[in-house]
Amino acid sequence: EVQLVESGGGPVQPGGSLRLSCAASGFPFSSYAMSWVRQAPGKQLEWVSGINGDGGLTYYADSVKDRFTISRVNAENTVYLQLNSLTTEDTAMYYCTQGGLKKYYPNLKRGLGTQVTVSS
Repeated sequence: EVQLVESGGGPVQPGGSLRLSCAASGFPFSSYAMSWVRQAPGKQLEWVSGINGDGGLTYYADSVKDRFTISRVNAENTVYLQLNSLTTEDTAMYYCTQGGLKKYYPNLKRGLGTQVTVSS
């Protein structure tokens, strides 16, 4: 059974940083692209970033490019999202998904999420 468990969210001031983690299990992790999506209150899910199986290719939404960095450690079955220069617009529930290298598909498996709240 595919399991994805996100962690690392929390409250942060504008301009601050957070590092999100997603621990994966139940599938051959290195064989799958992984991605992060987010959902702000009252808004649709937004694809944020994706990384291929070996970590050599990464993609970002324009809204987070040059501020967020996705990475993975296959030996640990974990994918990360480093969030820098956070703004209030980044407040959302963040989910990691299995697949979705360049966009979000509704049928992708995702975890329960971790909340990021950017506020002064």
